[in-house]
Amino acid sequence: MTPSFHLLADAPAQLLPARELMAFTLASHIILVPLGVAFPFITLVMHYRGLRREDATALLLARRWSAVMAVQFALGIVTGTVLSFEFGLLWPGLMGRWGDVFGIGFGVEAWAFFLEAVLIAIYLYGWRRLKPRTHFLLGLPLPAAALLGAFGILAANSWMNTPQGFSLDSAGNPVDVDVWKAIFTPMFGPQYWHFVVAMILTAGFVVSGVYAVGWLRGRRDHYHRLGFAVPFTIAAVATPLQFVLGDSLARSVFHKQPVKFAALEIVWKTDTRVPEYLFGRLNEDGSVSGGIKIPLLDSVLAGFSPDTEVRGLTSVPADQRPTAVQATIAHWAFDLMVLIGSALVLLALWYGLVWLRHRRLPASKWFYRSAACAGVASVVAVESGWIATEVGRQPWIVYQNMRVAEAVTSTRSTTLWIMLAVVMVVYVFLFASFLVILLRMRTRWRLADERRAAGGPSPLAPETDTPYGPRSPVPAGDAPAADGGDSGAEGGRR
Repeated sequence: MTPSFHLLADAPAQLLPARELMAFTLASHIILVPLGVAFPFITLVMHYRGLRREDATALLLARRWSAVMAVQFALGIVTGTVLSFEFGLLWPGLMGRWGDVFGIGFGVEAWAFFLEAVLIAIYLYGWRRLKPRTHFLLGLPLPAAALLGAFGILAANSWMNTPQGFSLDSAGNPVDVDVWKAIFTPMFGPQYWHFVVAMILTAGFVVSGVYAVGWLRGRRDHYHRLGFAVPFTIAAVATPLQFVLGDSLARSVFHKQPVKFAALEIVWKTDTRVPEYLFGRLNEDGSVSGGIKIPLLDSVLAGFSPDTEVRGLTSVPADQRPTAVQATIAHWAFDLMVLIGSALVLLALWYGLVWLRHRRLPASKWFYRSAACAGVASVVAVESGWIATEVGRQPWIVYQNMRVAEAVTSTRSTTLWIMLAVVMVVYVFLFASFLVILLRMRTRWRLADERRAAGGPSPLAPETDTPYGPRSPVPAGDAPAADGGDSGAEGGRR
């Protein structure tokens, strides 16, 4: 029996379904995270532009985006709550022994979550009910609340990668907890800023991708140009910065988690002048099948010199490192993330060069086709980054302190498989409902815009006007829009 299969045979039966359940819920939730973390910032940038330039279209976009933000946040409540319960239900060994050390991160995230919910409610309520400047200022804490939530989650995750801030008693339990050290671990800074910038560029590409599709369908008015240009510009600025931060994070992994780095780069034996493999598959005997081999590059990237020594997977016993299959999964996820990031940098450069030379948006259909795909590609890159982070740390749930198999629940595997099936059905329903709501909102807004362009009365008139008035009168018999209780007869600037 090969070492990998031997390790799998020794694992508890409930380990696989517990992992699959956690992986599915996390992968589903992370689709929403970029919008939750960065969409408030993008919306406020558009809001500021509308106020600064007295641009009614920018204010209309900001208002509509705030409605999408609220719907997304509501779905995130469900998926995030499920994840919180799963930590305790699926991994009681982790939470029971280590909760006092790294649980502060989850506490911070919970407080940030409630704060963000209150701020979103105030921001939505404030359209047409508050003075423009007051309304905008009350929205400014929203991005900070979102970043605080990311702070809590990344503090917990970075601690699991480089645990510190505690001592162990004779029974192996943590004592003498130093909260500050447990939060600000060696991996926290690189991991946090890499994550935050990833969320900003992903949200920017996702939002701009919607308007890129509109451009390709012939909608090239000010509304669609602005809806594309603002989020894409934010993403384009963040993308090269992310490339630098990603390189810094990879080098931090090289120094702080050398075995994980070996898995990401499928390095079998410790050596210098190590080649870089683009994709490829690691075999049980340490050989690599397929992929593109670039001599010396891995050592150069790790330490800026071909003589840099890179630790291999065999530098630790087999039960303390990822299996060949796990290393290959982490390696493919890492390479896919880097490949997508490189393509997005080229797209951002294309955009920047056209703007610098001509002071206009690119005109090429291929640019907008690429921009339309960039949102999906950036979400795939985020998913790949988390796969690389979590799979590359195996078999540890707390690096070098607790294995995943030691933390898993004792619940029967059959029950966990049933739970996974139920969760998958529920999540399909939730995300389908989310998509239906967004499509209906889009249809309502498009009809309102068409009626306004035609110059005729519209029952959606309150939705189409500048959010701070004055509003168009609503003819008798027309129903006001469902925009939070505003009356169509109401007018004037508040």
